[in-house]
Amino acid sequence: MKLMLNMTINNEKISVEIEPDSRLLDVLRDDLGLLGTKEGCGVGECGACTVIIDGKTANSCVTLAASMEGCDIKTIEYLSKNGKLHPMQKSFIDNSALQCGFCTPGFVLSGVNLLERNPNPTEEEIKEGISGNICRCTGYEQIVKAVEDVRDEKYIKDGACDE
Repeated sequence: MKLMLNMTINNEKISVEIEPDSRLLDVLRDDLGLLGTKEGCGVGECGACTVIIDGKTANSCVTLAASMEGCDIKTIEYLSKNGKLHPMQKSFIDNSALQCGFCTPGFVLSGVNLLERNPNPTEEEIKEGISGNICRCTGYEQIVKAVEDVRDEKYIKDGACDE
């Protein structure tokens, strides 16, 4: 028996019919076509599937979709506006904070969420803020630097680059 799920995704109200045991990751990718959210480990360890749910990061691969009724969810697709990259996305590129790119959406969302909650984190707080994400290619120095650069440019909540 399918369930009707009502939530807000990337500022758009969505109603979608789901199986009761569907994972949020599968609903996002398979039902809604939001392919930026990746499945890495499938057990909530790597952070590739990170999304922001009601202002907090979460692993969508271990989140039951049915529990998202009425929730506000942001995916990586939320960040770029009118073809312009979000400051965090631009900073990841400028700092060479990605190689294969598979983990990048999760890291970017974790960095954005951290700066929304704490606009001036220390290096240690940045490391803690991204600690739920694993990169197997680049190491973490460039990723931390990318978040620091956005912090130092007086990051504006929900702002896309106007350049």
